[in-house]
Amino acid sequence: MMSVLIAAAVALVLSMAGTPLFIRLLVAKNYGQFIRQDGPTAHFTKRGTPTMGGVIIIASTVLGYTVANIITGRLPNASGLLLLFLMVGLGLIGFLDDYIKISRQRSLGLNPKGKIIGQAAIGITFAVLALQFSNENYRTPGSTEISFIRDTGIDLAFAGAAVGLVLFVIWANFLITAWSNAVNLTDGLDGLATGASMLVFGAYTVITIWQSNQSCQYLVDPGQGCYEVRDPRDLAIVTAAIVGACFGFLWWNTSPAQIFMGDTGSLALGGALAGLSILTRTEILAAIIGGLFVIIVMSDVIQIGFFKATGKRVFRMAPLHHHFELKGWGEVTIVVRFWIICALCAAAGLGLFYAEWVSVA
Repeated sequence: MMSVLIAAAVALVLSMAGTPLFIRLLVAKNYGQFIRQDGPTAHFTKRGTPTMGGVIIIASTVLGYTVANIITGRLPNASGLLLLFLMVGLGLIGFLDDYIKISRQRSLGLNPKGKIIGQAAIGITFAVLALQFSNENYRTPGSTEISFIRDTGIDLAFAGAAVGLVLFVIWANFLITAWSNAVNLTDGLDGLATGASMLVFGAYTVITIWQSNQSCQYLVDPGQGCYEVRDPRDLAIVTAAIVGACFGFLWWNTSPAQIFMGDTGSLALGGALAGLSILTRTEILAAIIGGLFVIIVMSDVIQIGFFKATGKRVFRMAPLHHHFELKGWGEVTIVVRFWIICALCAAAGLGLFYAEWVSVA
């Protein structure tokens, strides 16, 4: 537990103290946000605000995890390193996307083909490695079984290991793409994605700590309620570091934002959420815990689908938070109310997680 607290504290301090220094660097280089012309007019005042703040979130998370391991004298495990690989890898793709937008002063960054290839390379590598690194108990970080709160018994390897690997890679990349896009779409108002991520990863910190305390590997007399997750303690350390990093960054990202996380941060956080859902065996439960992200991405899907089918719009503008902006809601009002929805979704997910444990323990 001490390593979890250290990781959160170190990441928070680094993020809180490092963000203003990074802001000065970005301002000096004139690396400001480009605002799309078809968005709400109130956003035009944000043009030039420093972006790529996700660099601080990623760096604080990695350093928080590293320092916690050093201070407590523990070695990193495969699950934690895989989660950081996915987070940093997608963050790098987001960084390239942000840099192209800034350097060329346009709303489009990395071309779609390059973005897809980059995300696929990171996602496939993560998925393949997640089925490696079997420990002394023959557990790997990932599982070919579809999971809800645990593995459900629906095994993608029903026709053999080779087929299972291919199907798992496809499934894992679907989750990575879905969650990274969901967080990216949510990052449209000051502090919205940062605060929501803090709540969601906070819920996952509770889950990973609980899985660590109820691990089939660590309990002397494990019962039916124990968890088969390979490295829950390592995942708890990384997750706590992400919470601390988001907490410190939110100080500077809240309205009026002095810096945006950009695609660097949103893709990294979305990838981390997807990775957590896979490594903790909670792939379906994640859609409840991160319900706000699901609602926002679905609003975009509904808007596009309905418009293509009928030529009419369901919302004044998608994603959903921009719809409420055009209805006249204040930015802070939207953000706080969406945080409340996010907290309720996270609480519902935690409630289901605990209820399931009570029913089988």
